[in-house]
Amino acid sequence: MLEFFQGIDFAILLTLVLSVGLVLAFEFVNGFHDTANAVATVIYTKSLKPRLAVFLSGIFNFLGVLLGGLGVAYAIVNLLPMDLLASADSTKGLVMVVSLLVAALIWNLGTWYFGIPASSSHTLIGSILGVGLANALINDHSLVDGVNWGKALGVFESLLFSPFIGAGLAGLLLLGLLRFLPNSYIHKTPYQRHVIDNKKKPPFWPRFWLVTSAMGMSYAHGQNDGQKGIGLVMLVLFSVVPAHFVLNLNSSVFEIEQTRVAAQQMIAYYDSNKTVLDELYPKQSKVQAEDEGLFSCEYSEMTQHSEKLIHLLDGIDNYDQLTTEQRWGVRNEVMCLANIAKTLESVDALPEGYRKSYKAIGKDLTKTTQYAPFWVIVAVAAALGMGTMIGWKRVVDTVGGKIGKKDMTYAQGMSAQIVSAFAIASASHFGFPVSTTHILSSSVAGTMIANKAGLQKSTVKNIIIAWILTLPVSTALSFGLYVLGTYLFVN
Repeated sequence: MLEFFQGIDFAILLTLVLSVGLVLAFEFVNGFHDTANAVATVIYTKSLKPRLAVFLSGIFNFLGVLLGGLGVAYAIVNLLPMDLLASADSTKGLVMVVSLLVAALIWNLGTWYFGIPASSSHTLIGSILGVGLANALINDHSLVDGVNWGKALGVFESLLFSPFIGAGLAGLLLLGLLRFLPNSYIHKTPYQRHVIDNKKKPPFWPRFWLVTSAMGMSYAHGQNDGQKGIGLVMLVLFSVVPAHFVLNLNSSVFEIEQTRVAAQQMIAYYDSNKTVLDELYPKQSKVQAEDEGLFSCEYSEMTQHSEKLIHLLDGIDNYDQLTTEQRWGVRNEVMCLANIAKTLESVDALPEGYRKSYKAIGKDLTKTTQYAPFWVIVAVAAALGMGTMIGWKRVVDTVGGKIGKKDMTYAQGMSAQIVSAFAIASASHFGFPVSTTHILSSSVAGTMIANKAGLQKSTVKNIIIAWILTLPVSTALSFGLYVLGTYLFVN
């Protein structure tokens, strides 16, 4: 890593440090904004003292980022349209990252200040949409082309349905505990345990499961939300110093060859299914993409894109052999072909064998582009972990004591926490960005309903309002910031 700093211009270095610092600030805020949800039930039930609970949560968040992979990171990055990602090696790319981060920070800090459990994931996705839509408007393109809507719809579905799944499963788990262990001490509240049993701490097994699931949820939060920070840092690196980071310069000869072979397979499979593909994706008249310096990625041109990639990689066994412009060319063609392959995975008109092959091709294509240096992962993990250790109290009070009309029992805390940890970990495994906040809040609400405790309308109303407003507000903020930044620094 040290050789990277040798010879770099001071102005570029300063821009890089400030931009990466902004991403880490977002992750730091994300830590104390979202991690309060992970420890809310364990603190409220007095299973752990607040400082110890938050410290352990910070450690598990750190480990989650460190070991969580990159599926969610690039799911977030790829929400942006191809032409904007392809032009990220410019001031415009930097304005894009700064706009969406500042918008997300403003909303996150505002909702945290008022103790409202709002979603950092929801906020970030809204900010990305705002930047994409603003870019389309500035370049006189259709707003439909402003966002990668195919990927956006998948993200919307995970954000929309995950809270309902959390509420339903947590409620069912509590009903199971009420049915099979109706007279158990797990159905007592911390107040009843303290006043009636004259004991401050919960019994061993409820405490064990509350603490274990809280740490599991912290780890899952690091896996999911930490990856978003990694994706944003990589966007900054692409924009400021593309020569060093647009491709993984440590790629092996085998990985580079896999990329080239994948492009050859795209041509071969197109030839094998030419009739079906030409009918599904007829050739379109060229929009002024090339005249305007924008990158065009049309399904009907997959052969041309494949040939360009093969040509760029011809005789290459080390990415150091390519110029910066050629590296961007490789990356753009890889992104285009991977996006096409992802779409073709689910085209029913194609034989099943080819659909499975496109999935494998997509992985081979992105081996040398969807990566992150180890120092990036550690930096994001550290920011999220340290942020976890402060600012938790406002949201804990809301989640622990203000969602239901009655105090939370140990069984409710266990049910909400276990379901949330499992749901978030599953989403991270499949590369779906979900909201830690929405899942846990809805799980707690589900247990309150199942326990016939009722919900506090004012709190639930605030959570729902924040849920509804997060997307349009963050979209509007980033839209305005991107338009302003483009006017001031690009045009």
